[in-house]
Amino acid sequence: MSENNNHIVPLLPLRGLLVYPTMVLHLDVGRERSVQALEQAMMDDHLIFLSTQKDMAVDQPEQDDLYQMGTLTKVKQMLKLPNGTIRVLVEGVERAEISSFVDVNPFYTVNVKSLPDDYEKNAELEAMMRTLVEYFEQYINLSKKVSNETLSTVTDIEEPGRLADIVASHLPLKLKIKQEILNTVDVKERLSRVIETINNEKEVLSLEKKIGQRVKKSMERTQKEYYLREQMKAIQKELGDKEGKTGEVSDLTERIQAANMPESVLKIAMKELDRYEKVPSTSAESSVIRNYLEWLVTIPWTEATEDDLDIHRAEEILDRDHFGLEKVKERVLEYLAVQQLSESLKGPILCLAGPPGVGKTSLARSIAESIGRKFVRVSLGGVRDESEIRGHRRTYVGAMPGRIIQGMKKATTVNPVFLLDEIDKMSNDFRGDPSAAMLEVLDPEQNNSFSDHYIEEQYDLSKVMFIATANNLATIPGPLRDRMEIITIAGYTEIEKINIAKDHLLSKQLKDHGLSKSKLQIRDDAIQEMVRYHTREAGVRGLERQLAAVCRKTAKIIVSGEKKRVIVTANNLSDFLGKRKFRYGLAETEDQIGVATGLAYTTVGGDTLQIEVSLSPGKGKLVLTGKLGDVMKESAQTAFSFVRSKATEWNIDEKFHEKFDIHIHVPEGAVPKDGPSAGITIVTALMSALTNRPIKRAIGMTGEVTLRGRVLPIGGLKEKTLSAHRAGLTTIILPKENERDIDDIPETVRNELTFIPVSHVDEVLKQALGDPL
Repeated sequence: MSENNNHIVPLLPLRGLLVYPTMVLHLDVGRERSVQALEQAMMDDHLIFLSTQKDMAVDQPEQDDLYQMGTLTKVKQMLKLPNGTIRVLVEGVERAEISSFVDVNPFYTVNVKSLPDDYEKNAELEAMMRTLVEYFEQYINLSKKVSNETLSTVTDIEEPGRLADIVASHLPLKLKIKQEILNTVDVKERLSRVIETINNEKEVLSLEKKIGQRVKKSMERTQKEYYLREQMKAIQKELGDKEGKTGEVSDLTERIQAANMPESVLKIAMKELDRYEKVPSTSAESSVIRNYLEWLVTIPWTEATEDDLDIHRAEEILDRDHFGLEKVKERVLEYLAVQQLSESLKGPILCLAGPPGVGKTSLARSIAESIGRKFVRVSLGGVRDESEIRGHRRTYVGAMPGRIIQGMKKATTVNPVFLLDEIDKMSNDFRGDPSAAMLEVLDPEQNNSFSDHYIEEQYDLSKVMFIATANNLATIPGPLRDRMEIITIAGYTEIEKINIAKDHLLSKQLKDHGLSKSKLQIRDDAIQEMVRYHTREAGVRGLERQLAAVCRKTAKIIVSGEKKRVIVTANNLSDFLGKRKFRYGLAETEDQIGVATGLAYTTVGGDTLQIEVSLSPGKGKLVLTGKLGDVMKESAQTAFSFVRSKATEWNIDEKFHEKFDIHIHVPEGAVPKDGPSAGITIVTALMSALTNRPIKRAIGMTGEVTLRGRVLPIGGLKEKTLSAHRAGLTTIILPKENERDIDDIPETVRNELTFIPVSHVDEVLKQALGDPL
């Protein structure tokens, strides 16, 4: 039915497809409404309107789901397929636009208006047509998907609108763009749009071709390398080289992937592996790269042990292995408690400082056991090369990582307890300062990115619990000491040594010497005799050697058949260890004139010093003997000047320094003595000699003096007090400022002594000599 280019025809919605005028193609129709529309068209004049759906996912499209512009087509043929689908052959007649919907049930019937091409052929239109044909030819040459017969057909088309439609139908365009071309009614505008579109497609195809060629070249190169590798494998096999480097590379690749390295390190490792694969095995560089890769895969990057955060168990282990050392144990338990609450605390950096033999190294090992971590020890004694810490650069022959990375490799985890033994024994020379290199290792804010010259990549040390040991803090540079938490282990008291010998050392020595408690029994008085007269130390190493000597003698006695069981007491100890080796400083038996008992601190603990002063007629010469250091000589000079200032008050001849030579002597001349704590003792001894008044024998004293008589604080009060107690003294005179240190002294010792804190020498003299006359 037609009137003024209007047609009332059935509508067939298309999904994902568009038909241009003059196009002939097959369609498969399956939707019920579409089938009924086709059947109606066949009964009428075979005309049907094809309109594309805006969304192909919609199964029952509404009016708004369809484009208004479509194609009026003629149904040429219809065939029912076995699956119920109808296959139809249609031919596009002309562009048309929906004017209105006439009916919607059982299918859409629409009133469409035909839009035939309207144009006036001129030179510009001819030029556009030629350009389009030329572009289409170029497109076909690039694409290879359109046959040359199609090009011949297109070349013969004289209608510009039809030419644009045919070319557009052969282009792989998105449905939306195809619809826009269909919507373009103006012929000249349509030609321009298709020319622009085909030009873009040409550029895309040209780029695709370049990319394809590049990929092809890459594939050819890869295939060539694969072929050459296979040939190399075959040659190596024939030469009896097993699988040569290829097998190594394969093994290293697996190990690198399994090492859980950080992304940046993984890239470096794979790059070096690629180099290793290409470098000949005979080249020196090959072994350098191989060693480097071996280090990268053996260092732990993420492997960690899980901390055993049971504080009670940790406390049991520490108490089992070590007697005393309360401060260190408390610090470890505090760390565990914080870890249990936060789970993010950085590893602490502790420095156990104290004399040899007090158990610093064995304590670090016990700490590792108590928290369930691996333990690794590195000795720094004698290290004088910075490269020992930071490693050597790989350009050097025989280069390897520094001791820190070596220790981490031994530990196999990123969170071990790492012992830096003898950190105070490092020195420096022309090869650098290793203590400066340690600054980065022991800085909690920096050691998460530690740089080793050999590894080159940053390594995280922040999870490591570093424990350093030192005998003398004075030799550790200030910046390095500042990075560590210093815990001083001053040494053991006599009581502690006896307990350690009974509970730890003796059982160990019995086991080492094949003895048992039934064969050898050492009484407490014998152990005390050993501690007092056969050892002179702050620790227990010498005591352990003496116990070993007793065990050896006992083993000989038992094996020779002399006895089956040996009991060692203080009376028969000399049979095993010989005569006493050391003097045990005892107090004077009676009050003496000019003899004062001072208290000294040595590297092996505390000791008592008898400071003697004698006067002889002369010209006021001051003589100092006893191998005194500069500090003690200055103390003696200061004490002498103070005594002169007090001469009138104590009824001493003011010109005594012109009439007498004064000799100050500290016995045991072969033993070096120095330190700022003998001032008040020298003053008391001088005043006693000048006033001819005896000093109370049970008093021991320690403290430095100024010219004005102020008493200055001292160090090592605990050790000095123990030596005083051991010597039988009952009263200790100490500086007022050291009163706070009394709590550190064991209670058993504290209860048997009287402590007199003083701030001026007058108070000391009053206690030791009485009031001035």
